[in-house]
Parts: sequence; structure tokens; C-alpha cells
Amino acid sequence: MIPRVLQKISEIIVRAPTARRAVLALILEDPQRVLDETFDMLAQRASSSVPTVMRTCRDLGYPGLREFKLALAQELAVGGSPLNRRVRLDDDAQQVISKVTRGAATAVASVQTQLDVVAVQAAADAIARATRVDCYGVGVTSNFMASDLQARLFRLGLTSNSYLDIHLQLVSAATIGPQGVVMAISHVGGMPSLLESVDVARSQGATIIALTQPGTELAARANILLGIEVAPDPVMPVGPEAYLAHLTVIEILTVLVAQRLGEQAVNRLSNIHHTLETRGVDMQHHPRLDWDEAENGTTGMQP
Repeated sequence: MIPRVLQKISEIIVRAPTARRAVLALILEDPQRVLDETFDMLAQRASSSVPTVMRTCRDLGYPGLREFKLALAQELAVGGSPLNRRVRLDDDAQQVISKVTRGAATAVASVQTQLDVVAVQAAADAIARATRVDCYGVGVTSNFMASDLQARLFRLGLTSNSYLDIHLQLVSAATIGPQGVVMAISHVGGMPSLLESVDVARSQGATIIALTQPGTELAARANILLGIEVAPDPVMPVGPEAYLAHLTVIEILTVLVAQRLGEQAVNRLSNIHHTLETRGVDMQHHPRLDWDEAENGTTGMQP
């Protein structure tokens, strides 16, 4: 049986205006791809505009693209695996591998088209000159992201902390000051406790960098928004593809911060690497990247 959303599209596509008909045709052609796309990407493929896409969603009975995507994702997940929206229960191991890895690759690739270059540069600048960077997360995935970013910044020589407890986030926010940065990470972007801590940090003059979806309450409170939209997951509040997209942003941000710190970061990382390697923790002898040599056109790798 044709799912209800797609059935509705089939019913209205014939009488829809030309511009909206193009959007509806793309949805019928590849519903899964539409789930992976942003407003702009779908509009571009349809040779249309974001307002036209929005009107198309309203024709189908949804207030916006997010609501439409959630309904479509839920219907496509019927008969699927309880752990992944792309996989069906009757898929074999090869199909599972293919679908999961393709979804992961799509999520990571989407960061390139969504991440605002100006915003991520501003975020790196703010972090590099901050007297303190406090990372906040709420929930298992965002907590891991906050802890991971804190560990990366600490290795670069910055004063950084990760606060996952609601009470400690408020203490952090009350003490951070105008030279500090709060990195708030939340895919959902609407957790009341996180928003409250962000409000307190803003009142202290701190710079708020938010890694979240555009249009969320957290995004509205940010001085710098790293906005990443990932297709809704009908199984988990924050699916694995959102996790991978956020981790990619954190990697990009870390590299940009390291570039701004220059020799300070390179020397510190080299010392950490040497200490762990010679003290019996990391005994594998990986080649070291030398940025100066890489800029001069050589391999940049030293034994």
C-alpha cells in the first residue's frame, strides 16, 4: 500500500501549479533523498524557491518542511529496522552495510553545503582568543560532543571545560565573564535547562556559539550559529546521522582553532604525542605532520 504522505502527493500533483508540481515530483521520485536535503537544496533541484517548497508542504497539510519530513520519515520507516530509518527488516547484511554507510556519507557531505564559512571562522576566532571555553551538552549524544570538544581544545592549550550537569552549567554560566565563550551543543535545540544556562552566560557578556539546527530556540540565542540540519529520525530523538554531522563540524572547528594558535598548538601537540609515545601509552610510531614543511611543498611528514 502507498504510504499516506505519498498518496496525498499523488492525488494533488496533477492539479498543482507548475512550480509546486516540480517539488512534488522530486518527492515521489526519491523520498529518501528529500529527507537528506535542506530547504535550499530541494528548491534548487526543483528550479524553484524556498517559499514555493514551504507552500507545497502546506498544500499537503504540514506547517513547514520539518513537519513534513518527520511525517515522511515515519512512514518510510514502517517495516524498517528498529535501529535505522533506511534499513528494512528483510534487508540482507550487504544491504544493511550499503544503506548505513551511504546514510553516514550523506550526513557528513551535507555539512559542506550547510556550514556557514563566515560563522565557523568567527567561532574559531572567538575560541582562540577566549580566556575560557565552557562546553555544554544535554543528553547522551550532545554530552559526548561537549566532552570531545573540550578534550580537543585542552590539547591545543586552551582553558576549556565540559559541563554536563545542569547545576554545574548554571555555575559556569554565572562565572564565565565577557572574555569567555560558551559552546552549546544540542541537535534538538530546545532543552529548557540548556537555554536557561545560555541565558545566564549571555547576561555575563559571554559569547555564545551554538551547534544546533537553524530555527531552534538555542539558535535564536546564539551570537554565532553553526547551523546544521539533519533529516528527522523516527526511531531516536537524535539519530546517528546527526551525531556524525556534529562530529564533523567539531573536527573542522578544531582545525581552524589550531591554525589560529599556530606554533603554540603545534608544539603542544608534538609534546603530548612524544610523552604518550615514550611513556608506554601510545607506542605506535606514526609520522608527524609538520605544517611548515607542508606549506613549502614537501610531504610535511617526519619519522
